[in-house]
Amino acid sequence: MENRTVIHVEHLSKKFKEESALKDINFSVHAGEILGFLGPSGSGKTTTIKILTGQLAQTSGKAMVLEKPVEQINEEIYEQVGIVTDNSGLYERMTVYDNLKLFAKILDVKKETIDYLLKSVGLFEHKNKITSKLSKGMAQRLVLARAILHQPKVLFLDEPTSGLDPSTAESIHELLFKLKESGTAIFLTTHNMDEATKLCDHVALLNDGLIVEYGTPKALSLKFNNNKRYQVLLKDDRELTLLHSDETREKINQWMSNDELVTIHSCEPTLEKIFLEVTGRELL
Repeated sequence: MENRTVIHVEHLSKKFKEESALKDINFSVHAGEILGFLGPSGSGKTTTIKILTGQLAQTSGKAMVLEKPVEQINEEIYEQVGIVTDNSGLYERMTVYDNLKLFAKILDVKKETIDYLLKSVGLFEHKNKITSKLSKGMAQRLVLARAILHQPKVLFLDEPTSGLDPSTAESIHELLFKLKESGTAIFLTTHNMDEATKLCDHVALLNDGLIVEYGTPKALSLKFNNNKRYQVLLKDDRELTLLHSDETREKINQWMSNDELVTIHSCEPTLEKIFLEVTGRELL
């Protein structure tokens, strides 16, 4: 797969009067990569998306999408971009199917794609329902289907599975993996740290407009695994959490020799715990 840089941000900052929403942030996203932008409300996530999609001008720094400065984003670039945010508009008087049919015509997408996407996001049985009658979760799924109808080269997702049931969220995760495999770059914000760990190649932890940590979920977990522990399950149903030590190693060796050990897991910190350690704040 081509390792093309799809999003590139250098020394980006944004001020609203005297308040800094973003302070000198730097990152890149490549084709076929999912970047998780993680932080609490007010940390600068939505501001970043608005700048990268040409809805808001930065105060300083450089931001490029598909090799084009965000100040010069035009219709040609928008046709290669998908956006899912809270304010993504739908035609509420039209049916679910007709909403997608309209955008399929605009984007020159085959109509056969519509039914496939509706099944993937769990809306096929509601295809003839008027959009204004959809629940919030259903409308959210329709916005996602519309955003990926044309297999965009870059996809911006702001909390895409918030409020969805686990089965539908899993279907959406599968869709995102397929898009990734086809080369789409995905910029994802989420409060769900399990989701970020599962989906993201890299994550940026954002706090007060600054990226305070950046890396793969696994690398960050290992970096902050300062208090090494192991969780074991024995055949007598005992579950134990043991500190990393010579004594623990001897116990584990003995259990293995006696065929008493059922499972063993290392206990690296979650992204949520890492964020709390780095910032003193919870990801709420």
